[in-house]
Amino acid sequence: MTVEKNHDLRFTYDRSEVGKCLLCHDPLCSKACPQSADVGGILRSLYFDNYLGAAAKLTCECVYCNAPCEKACVLARDNEPVAVREVMLDVKAELPNLPAYKAETADLSAEICGVRLENPFLLSSSVVASSYDMCRRAFEAGWAGAAFKTVCSFPQHEASPRFSSVKGHSNAFFGFKNIEQLSDHSVEENTRIFSQLREEFPTKVIIASIMGRNEDEWTELAAKCEKAGASVIECNFSCPNMESDDLGITIGQSEELIERFTAAVSRGTGLPILAKLTPNVTDMVPMALAARRGGADGISAINTVNSITGVDIDTMTAEPSVRGRSIIGGYSGPAVKPIALRFISDLSRCGGLEMMHLSGMGGIETWRDALEFLLLGAGSVQITTAVMQYGYRIIDDLIDGLSGFMRSRGIPNLAGIIGGAAHTVVSHQSIERDTVVLPVFDHEKCSGCGRCYISCMDGGHQAIEFDSESRRPRLDGRKCVGCHLCRMVCPDNAIGTAKKTIKRGP
Repeated sequence: MTVEKNHDLRFTYDRSEVGKCLLCHDPLCSKACPQSADVGGILRSLYFDNYLGAAAKLTCECVYCNAPCEKACVLARDNEPVAVREVMLDVKAELPNLPAYKAETADLSAEICGVRLENPFLLSSSVVASSYDMCRRAFEAGWAGAAFKTVCSFPQHEASPRFSSVKGHSNAFFGFKNIEQLSDHSVEENTRIFSQLREEFPTKVIIASIMGRNEDEWTELAAKCEKAGASVIECNFSCPNMESDDLGITIGQSEELIERFTAAVSRGTGLPILAKLTPNVTDMVPMALAARRGGADGISAINTVNSITGVDIDTMTAEPSVRGRSIIGGYSGPAVKPIALRFISDLSRCGGLEMMHLSGMGGIETWRDALEFLLLGAGSVQITTAVMQYGYRIIDDLIDGLSGFMRSRGIPNLAGIIGGAAHTVVSHQSIERDTVVLPVFDHEKCSGCGRCYISCMDGGHQAIEFDSESRRPRLDGRKCVGCHLCRMVCPDNAIGTAKKTIKRGP
């Protein structure tokens, strides 16, 4: 059993069992519970790191239960059901240890340049926000708004198949590639959708993502979307999948084009303007400054990363294969989050971009992911890949998890979070390099696998010795440089830190 400690909320649970859960639609485990507990909801909250939310849903007494939920689990057909009873008992055992709320409520409302958001969570411009019905269901589920799939006045020619992925445990996407293009609806069809959504959901934010082929088209599209009821205009300067060389990502790699087309959009609308930029540049700051010169009020970042996810070694074709051929496509999902955080950090720390709204995206699945973007300076977050895999329902744990965190810390509103970690990212010359933080082994937790020894010997500084009889590692502090590779590879979370030493030598 792999048990993980959540140090922020002092919560222990069996992550390996929760990771097995298939997150079923209409979960049979919930239907089978004799006490009518939301078993599926509890497992889903744990899956998305919403520990406080899982605890709040625990209304059943499992000690003497014969676990009919496990018998109902769809994995029971292979005799490997999720050990639901064990997980529920783990949760129940943690209830006395959960932190007391320091605030009764937390205000999750945000804004984009004066446009109010009920919460910071938006659908990003993609297939997940490409029709009236999809946006309606998302709004009803609790999403604050949606960046509609990019509106354009030229026809789209989609390929099939158009997706490929890199998968982790439980078949979950670690990375996701798409070669999809823009909205296949006409401008008139899309603006009618905007009008209908605005009438039925007056408190939701409709972000009209647009792309033109010249200045006149950018101006005209902005004006039409504003007239139809859009709340914000987002300029798609970053789609990597266009057939023409003078659209999408090509614009996002040119300061001159960004400034010119942003100015064209400004001539067509009085709404707030976001420039959606590409990560396929060395430095995004000059592109953001160009957007500001053109009249942008904020930046959306990042769009997808140019990629090839893999090659089918049987057919010897790059993926996804379209009649034996493929193209470079846009990469998203958890794998790109570190890249996205880097760009958000760069933008938020740029002195020339003060007061510009940052809408962050790239690999967000849980409330913790979203919180990291907010802490580095984003004022809202946009999500696609996680919705494609898990559905609009993830909004429950995004809202619940972020609210629970804020209440547990006594943070009344998002202003107490946004940018809170931005100052901790400094230049290479400013990082402290005079001390070594040594690892400390917890032998009670240690299983004696020797993974730390192998990694230190072959990938570190040969500072760990391993006794094969006692199966215990021992640190040689004279050789240790405090890189902490051993802590990262330990499957038992049995290595902590306690000692700091003055760095030896120059």
